Amino acid sequence: MEASPSISSPVSKLMLILCVCLFFGFSSSLSFLSPAIVNSTLEHRNHTAISNFRVLNRKYLSDCPFRNPFLNISVSKSSDLSDEEFVTVTVTGVLHPSRHDWVAMISPAHSDVSSCPFNGILYAQTGDLSNLPLLCHYPVKAQFMSNDPDYLSCKKKECKKRRNGKCKFTTCGGSIIFHVINIRTDIEFVFFAGGFATPCILSRTQPVNFANPKKPLYGHLSSVDSTGTSMRLTWVSGDKEPQQVEYGDDGKTQTSEVSTFTQENMCSSALPSPAKDFGWHNPGYIHTAVMTGLQPSSTVSYRYGSEAVDWSDKIQFRTPPAGGSDEMKFLAYGDMGKAPRDASTEHYIQPGSLSVVKAMSDEVNNGNVDSVFHIGDISYATGFLVEWDFFLHQITPVASRVSYMTAIGNHERDYVNSGSVYSTPDSGGECGIPYETYFPMPTPSKDRPWYSIEQASVHFTVISTEHDWWLNSEQYKWIQKDLASVDRSKTPWLIFAGHRPMYSSLDGFLSVDKFFVKSVEPLLLKNKVDLVLFGHVHNYERTCSVFRNKCMGIPTKDDNGIDTYDHSNYTAPVHAIIGMAGFSLDKFNKNNATWSLSRVAKFGYLRGHATKQEIQLEFVNADTRKVEDSFRIIRRQID
Repeated sequence: MEASPSISSPVSKLMLILCVCLFFGFSSSLSFLSPAIVNSTLEHRNHTAISNFRVLNRKYLSDCPFRNPFLNISVSKSSDLSDEEFVTVTVTGVLHPSRHDWVAMISPAHSDVSSCPFNGILYAQTGDLSNLPLLCHYPVKAQFMSNDPDYLSCKKKECKKRRNGKCKFTTCGGSIIFHVINIRTDIEFVFFAGGFATPCILSRTQPVNFANPKKPLYGHLSSVDSTGTSMRLTWVSGDKEPQQVEYGDDGKTQTSEVSTFTQENMCSSALPSPAKDFGWHNPGYIHTAVMTGLQPSSTVSYRYGSEAVDWSDKIQFRTPPAGGSDEMKFLAYGDMGKAPRDASTEHYIQPGSLSVVKAMSDEVNNGNVDSVFHIGDISYATGFLVEWDFFLHQITPVASRVSYMTAIGNHERDYVNSGSVYSTPDSGGECGIPYETYFPMPTPSKDRPWYSIEQASVHFTVISTEHDWWLNSEQYKWIQKDLASVDRSKTPWLIFAGHRPMYSSLDGFLSVDKFFVKSVEPLLLKNKVDLVLFGHVHNYERTCSVFRNKCMGIPTKDDNGIDTYDHSNYTAPVHAIIGMAGFSLDKFNKNNATWSLSRVAKFGYLRGHATKQEIQLEFVNADTRKVEDSFRIIRRQID
C-alpha cells in the first residue's frame, strides 16, 4: 500500500534539476544543490522502496583501488542450469575479508557491468542524482559474503606461498547459496566490495546459461465464465511459436495464442520509468489457451508445451462449481508479492508471501479449495520485470491447481499521466500491461479490468479501484448494472471485491479515499451486497454491518460463539480488509473505530465456505494455521 503524495510538484522540481544538470554538465559535482533535493526519493518512493539494494542502478561504479591476482569467483554449475536449482557461489583468494563484500546475480549476462552509457541524467527521477548508474541492467538479487559464517573469520584459508614446506602467505574465502529459476536469459555472478553504497567490482564469473531457455513454465489457471466447463491456462516460454495444452483422459488439445510486451509498451513520464529503462527484462512469450468441454467440480489432468520445446509435468486441477450450484470453498487475500528462497536481498521483498503460499498449497492438496481470489498488489515487480517470473514461480503450486482470479491494484496500474485515478508512480511504469498479459481475466476489454463471475451460490463482482469509478463513469455504470442483474434465487450471496478499502482503522494518506466511498458505497447498500473484500492496507480487519461510518447492525454469537450476521433482515454490507498475504504488516493504533470488530496484524488469508444457506469465513494465520477470526453470514429466507 504505502501512502504516496502527489508527484506533480516533484516532477517540476526534477525538470528544473534536469535543466540545471544539463547546463553545468551532469558528471560535474552537484554540491551546489540542496542535500534535500539530491537525496530526495519523493517521486518514486513506492517503486524504489528506499532500500540501498534497490537503488544500486543509480549508484556510481568506481574502480576498486587495487588488483588482487589471487582473487577468483566460481559457481557450482557453469552451464545448463535446470528450471529451478540452488547453486553455490564460491569466492577465494580474498586478502582482507570485509562485511561490505557481496555477490550479485546479474541478468542479462551480456550487460557490460564495468561501465554504462553516459545517460545518468535519465535516473534523476529516482532522487539519487549523485552520479552515473551502476549497471545498464539491474542485479536480480544479492548476498553479503558474511552470510557464510566462516568468511569474516577466515576459517577457509588457502596457502598461496610456501617456503621450506611452511605456508608463508594465505588468503581467505567463502561460499553462499543462490536460488535460481529459469528466466530465459544467461546469468552471471559478480563479486563487489564497498557494500551497496559505494560498490566496485572485484571479480565476476562467466555467463551461465539455462539448459532450455524456451521451456514452458509457470502455468496458472483462471475461469472464463460461470459454467465451470471452460478454464484458461496461461504460461510463459522463451518460444514465440504456438504451443498446446493437452488435457483430459482422451488427450484433447488446444493451441495457444501467443503475446508479449516490450519496453515501448511501458509507461513513462518526463523521465523514463524503471519498466522502460533500468528495470526492463525481456518477458519472453506469454501463451494462453482455453480448455473446453469440462465438467464443473471435477478433477482434470493436463500438461502444456510442445515437442519442439518440451512439455511441462502432468498436473491435476479442479474445475470450480457452476454458478447456481450449492457449495464452494475459496481463499481470498491481497498484497502478496514474493520473497527469496535463499538469504538474498532483492529489490522488493514481501516477507510473509512464502508462508502464505505454503499454507494455501497444503489446503489445495487436501482438496479444500475450489477457487482463489487475489485482490490487487500481485507481484510487486513495480517496473523490475524479471520479478514477475519469480512471483509466477512462487504461486505455481496453487495457481496451477485451481482457478486463480485476480483484481488490479495500485502497484500494477498507477503511474503519472497514464489514466489511472491516482497519479502515483506505484507501478514503476508497468501501467497494468504485464498484469493483464500474465493474468487475463473475463474483462470487457484491455485496460478495463473489471468483471463478475458466479461460482456455486456466490456472485463475485470484481472492480478496479485504480480506474475511474466516479458517478456515471464507464466503470460506475458497469458496477451499477452488474449488481442490479444478480439473480438472488440462483446466487443468493453477493461478494464485492477490489483493492483499495472503504474502511480502515489505519491512519494515513490514501488508506481510504472518501470520494471512492461516496461514489460507490450507496450501490453496495442498494443492491444488498453481503460481503466486501478489500486489500491495500496490510493487515486483517472486519467490520460490523456498516454504512457511512455507522454500524447499521451488530452480529450475534451462535452456539459456538462465532459472530453471525443475519441478512434475513438486511441492514448493510460487512467489510473485511485482507491485505495481509505478504507485504510487511501494518500495526494497528490503540484508538479503534466503533465499526471495527476484529483486528489482526499477522500474515494469512481468508478461507470461505459458501452454501445457499450461509457463508462461513475464517482468517487463517499462515504460520500457525490457527484460525484468528471467524464469522458467518446467514439468510433465513431468500429475498
